[in-house]
Amino acid sequence: MAVRAFVVDKDGDGLATSVTELADQELGSDPVVIEVEWAACNFKDSMVVQPGNRVARRFPLVPGIDLAGTVVESGAPGVEVGETVLAHGYDLGVAHHGGFAERARVPAEWVVPLPEGVSARHAVSVGTAGFTAALSLRRLQDNGLGPGDGPVLVTGASGGVGSMAVSILSGHGYEVVASTGKAAEHPYLRGLGASEVIGRDEVGGDDGRVLGPERWAAAIDCVGGETLAAVLRTLRYGGSVAASGLTGGNALATTVYPFIVRAVALVGIDSVMTPIEERRAVWAKVADDYPADRIESVVEREVGLEGIAAALDDLAAARVRGRVLVDPRR
Repeated sequence: MAVRAFVVDKDGDGLATSVTELADQELGSDPVVIEVEWAACNFKDSMVVQPGNRVARRFPLVPGIDLAGTVVESGAPGVEVGETVLAHGYDLGVAHHGGFAERARVPAEWVVPLPEGVSARHAVSVGTAGFTAALSLRRLQDNGLGPGDGPVLVTGASGGVGSMAVSILSGHGYEVVASTGKAAEHPYLRGLGASEVIGRDEVGGDDGRVLGPERWAAAIDCVGGETLAAVLRTLRYGGSVAASGLTGGNALATTVYPFIVRAVALVGIDSVMTPIEERRAVWAKVADDYPADRIESVVEREVGLEGIAAALDDLAAARVRGRVLVDPRR
């Protein structure tokens, strides 16, 4: 049985994308077959179509690190035909065919059953971005953060992870300060629950000082680079920053002063290899953390397979606010 898919493959020294048909056996031999109802475009997906990238580890490749749909075949115990499920992370869309296809085959240990009342569309609207934000909040809470402790900064707030971070923090009663370089997105971020929106150049103050004013009780940083250094410099005593992004660069120019003078903590957030038990525990709370009516506001657009290439270009150029969903059936 052939399935339509968005595929990236080598083209001489470069890469080319196309919407084509794959034979069922080309999807692999994993025991769980999912009829993909929704997928989503993420920044990582935009990276795998760039020539010379070090993200994709096989070609041809069906990208798509998020997918959700209905199990139509299962050769694994604990995964039942007819279940609505989600899969993301691990090698999906990187070294294993992902969600930009009408069907996907995945290992049973990658499958997350969705709670009752959570649709495939709702789950993918949250997706890796929302999972990363939820995991970030968990880690900050593990370090003692509570809703009454003061302002929590979110950098790169108009992007996928940033939007989700603003939403989940405000939904849990935190005072949220959203940072973005896009002045036009201020109303959008206030609509998600930000009590204040600031420009990216307002995060750190005087970058010539090793320590700045103590401003943030904690932060979720989706940018990295100079922005993360500025956040570290301006955290309050004992504060923590959960870091998951590198759109601002992968180098970190800082000093030991925030760590040894203000006892701050830098917590790395990895959404790829999170153990499946914790992954399922986070998703079990998705309806409470991200109510469907609230999360719909972060969906910027829907595209079919033919619209993926343009959406990935927009993601790479930072022209996307929130989430882009993919309906592979159109």
